Order: sequence, then structure tokens, then C-alpha cells
Amino acid sequence: MDAELVALASTAGSAVVTALSTDLWQRAQASVGALWRRAYPERADTVEAELTETRTLLLATSEDDVAQDSTQEWRLRFRRLLAARPDLAEELRRVLNEDLAPALPEHQGTSTVFNATASRHGRIYQSAGNQTINER
Repeated sequence: MDAELVALASTAGSAVVTALSTDLWQRAQASVGALWRRAYPERADTVEAELTETRTLLLATSEDDVAQDSTQEWRLRFRRLLAARPDLAEELRRVLNEDLAPALPEHQGTSTVFNATASRHGRIYQSAGNQTINER
């Protein structure tokens, strides 16, 4: 699986768990359920029920490890989905941008993916922010 799909799955996993803790949880549940319905129609109802279970668990406790575990679980689910159906990446991006991102703090709404290849003695410098390079 390429780095861009891994990053997308990671962002989606974080976003869905965050959305489940907000008033947008039903929208998130419906969108993620619809995504699964396209890939695996027989599993969609189960995925929607598991999203409800995750929400219930998140609201029942204030422990950070529950949110972290849930995030890891959903990241892995999205990763498996994209590994099996990479053609759904664009649809997942749409769901993320339109249905899940409104629940995220502003700085988490986007992700940056860098891909670079150097050959021979080439150097690559990448930054999502400020970067200073002093070579001598």
C-alpha cells in the first residue's frame, strides 16, 4: 500500500473517532456505512453498529486510552478497506472532507503527504512548514 493511502486511512480513522464524539456522529456513521456498503454490502450494517458501539464507549469514559485504541482500530479498518479496494480512495477523501472534517479541530482537517525519490547523490528536503538548511 502506498504512503498516500496509508495517510488517508490514518486521517480517516482519527476523523471518524473524533466525529463520533460530536453532534456529527450520525452523519459520520451514515457516510462510513455508505462507503462500506459500496465495498462490502453484507458488512455495512455491522460497521454502522460498531460505530455506534465505539461512540457509546467513547462517551462512557473519559480515559484517553479508549480514544487512542478506537482511533487505532478504525485506522486499521480503513487501511484494510483501501488495501482491498484502492478505487474507493477518492470516495473516502470526499467523505473525509465533506462529512468528517467539520468535526475536526481546524489543524487536523488536512493532511500532507510527501513522496520523493533521490538518485545517485541527490538530496531531498521536504517540509510542511518552515525549513532552514545550512550546508557547508
